[in-house]
Amino acid sequence: MRGRSDGGQKKRLIASVCVVALFLCFLYMYYDSSSQGASALEYGRSLRKLGSSYLGGDDDDTKQDGSVSNEEDSLVVAKSFPVCDDRHSEIIPCLDRNFIYQMRLKLDLSLMEHYERHCPPPERKFNCLIPPPSGYKVPIKWPKSRDEVWQANIPHTHLAKEKSDQNWMVVKGDKINFPGGGTHFHYGADKYIASIANMLNFSNDVLNDEGRLRTVLDVGCGVASFGAYLLSSDIIAMSLAPNDVHQNQIQFALERGIPAYLGVLGTKRLPYPSRSFELAHCSRCRIDWLQRDGILLLELDRVLRPGGYFAYSSPEAYAQDEDSLRIWKEMSTLVERMCWRIAAKRNQTVVWQKPLSNDCYLEREAGTQPPLCRSDADPDAVYGVSMEACITPYSKHDHKTKGSGLAPWPARMTSPPPRLADFGYSTHMFEKDTELWKQQVDSYWNLMSSKIKANTVRNIMDMKAHMGSFAAALKDKDVWVMNVVSPYGPNTLKLIYDRGLIGTNHNWCEAFSTYPRTYDLLHAWTVFSDIKSKGCSVEDLLLEMDRILRPTGFIIIRDKESIVESIKKYMKALHWEVVASEKVTTGSELDQDNEDGENNVVFIVRKKLWLTSESLRDNE
Repeated sequence: MRGRSDGGQKKRLIASVCVVALFLCFLYMYYDSSSQGASALEYGRSLRKLGSSYLGGDDDDTKQDGSVSNEEDSLVVAKSFPVCDDRHSEIIPCLDRNFIYQMRLKLDLSLMEHYERHCPPPERKFNCLIPPPSGYKVPIKWPKSRDEVWQANIPHTHLAKEKSDQNWMVVKGDKINFPGGGTHFHYGADKYIASIANMLNFSNDVLNDEGRLRTVLDVGCGVASFGAYLLSSDIIAMSLAPNDVHQNQIQFALERGIPAYLGVLGTKRLPYPSRSFELAHCSRCRIDWLQRDGILLLELDRVLRPGGYFAYSSPEAYAQDEDSLRIWKEMSTLVERMCWRIAAKRNQTVVWQKPLSNDCYLEREAGTQPPLCRSDADPDAVYGVSMEACITPYSKHDHKTKGSGLAPWPARMTSPPPRLADFGYSTHMFEKDTELWKQQVDSYWNLMSSKIKANTVRNIMDMKAHMGSFAAALKDKDVWVMNVVSPYGPNTLKLIYDRGLIGTNHNWCEAFSTYPRTYDLLHAWTVFSDIKSKGCSVEDLLLEMDRILRPTGFIIIRDKESIVESIKKYMKALHWEVVASEKVTTGSELDQDNEDGENNVVFIVRKKLWLTSESLRDNE
C-alpha cells in the first residue's frame, strides 16, 4: 500500500512541475515580446535599443541586438543606442536631484549645495538617447516664440497656476503664452525696464544708455521675461535660475529663444569672469543677501563692471514691517561698507552703483569688513572655485582709467578689448581672428544654404569660443550665442564679455547645465580632439550634444579628418543626417594647431525628429 501511494505522489509531482514549467515558458515568451515596446532606462549599461521605433529615422535593417561601442577598434560600428526611459526626457545629468538622493551626498541645503553641479561617475552616466516628450513639435520660430511655445514641448503648467496673478504665463489651448509679466512687474517687463531707465535719467528712458549698458545678469529670472524685453534695446541678459521648485523656468526661457543658464548663488563662484556685467538685477528673487557676511552680494560685486548697477526690487526696499525694516537697515550698512552708493530709489525699487575706482576701498578704516581680497587671488578663476567674502579690487589699469574703457555697443563687438594684454594678444591678432571667423561663418552658411532659412536657428552654442569671433560674425543674424570657454586653457571668457557677448566656463568631459533640446546649432571647433587628448569619451560627448540639440537642429564639427571619420560611425545610431562635408584647405590659419600635420574637415550634420513607439501610440 505504501509503495502504490508513493508512485501516485510522484506522478502528481511530475505533472505539477510540467504545469509550472509551461507557465514559466509562457511568461518568458510574453514578457520577451512585450519588452520590444517598453522604454528602457540605461542608468549604467544595457537595455532596449532603438530599431525602427522612431519617426523620421534611418531606413536600415539595424537589429535590436545591443549597442556596440569601442572607440579603440575602428572596425566596430555602433548600430544603435538605448533609449532612456520617458521619465528622463528632461534629464540634466549634473543637476539631477535623484542622483544626489541615490548617492546620499551630504550637502548643506541652507547653502543651496543641492542646486549646484554634481556629475555622475562614468558607470552612472545616461549612455542613451533622451526621448522627446509625447506630442513634441518643432519649436515655434523667433520672434513669435518670445510670446508663445507649444505646451507639448514643455508639458508643465504648474507655474501658470502658481503665478496666475503675476502674468508669468497663461495656458491657451495647445500653447503656453507669455504676457511679459513677472513677480514684481505684473503689467509688463517693458514698462518696468523703462521705469528703471527713467530712475537713472537715461536718455529717452532706454536702459542701454546709448550703448554703454550692454550685458545684464538677471538673478532668479523666472521665465526670463525681463531678459526677453531687454533684447529690443540691444541689451543681452544672462538669465540665471536654479533647477528648483520652479524647475522648468529656464527650460521655458530657452524654448522661447531667450539667453538663459541653470545656475545658483550657492557656495561656488558663478561661471563668469570679473567685471562682466553693467547691471545685475533681482526682482523678488528671494535670496538672503545678508548670509555668510554678505558673500552673495560680494559675488555680484565681483562680476559687476566699474560703475556697474544692482537693481533690487523687493519688499525690503519699501515695506514698513519690522522684518523688512531690519533687513533694509542691515543691507544698507553692508553695501555702504562695500562702497556702493544709492543711484536711485523709487517706490519698490532701489538701484545701487559700484565705485569706478579703488579710492573708496583705500579710504576705509583699518579692519573694516568685508576685507579686500588677497592681492594674489585671481578674480577670473571660476571653475570649481569657492566664493569668498571679500571685495575684489580693480587692477592698477582699471583704477587709473576709472572705468572699463569699453566702446559703446555695437562698436564694442569689433573694438579690441582692453584686457587683450592679459593674454599677450595684439590688436592685429584680434582683428585677424575676427576677419577669419567672419569668412568661415559665411562658408558654413553657404554649405547649409539648402537647409537653412533666416529663422531656422535662434539658440546657438559655440563650444570652443576662444575670443568670441564666431559669435561676432553672426551679428547681422537674429540669433544669440552661448560662448563656452574651457577652464583648462586661456580664460578668454572675459574678452567675450568685453565684446558685449555672453558665455560660460565648461569642461566638455562633463554634461552641460541645460535642459535637453534647448539649442538649434552647436559649433564644435576641435572640441573632440581636445576631450580625446584628456582621455574623455567621444561617444559620451556625442550623446551629450544630441541631448542638448533640438530635433532638426544642426551641428558643425571642425576637426581632424580621423576624428570626423570616427564620428561618422555613429550617424545611424544617433539618427543624424549629413548636410555637408568639406576638407579644409591645407595651411588654414584656424587649423594650425595640428602638430601631426593632419588636415581638418568641416562636417555638418542635422538631427532628425524621432519619437519612441510609446509617443507614436500616444499621438495616434
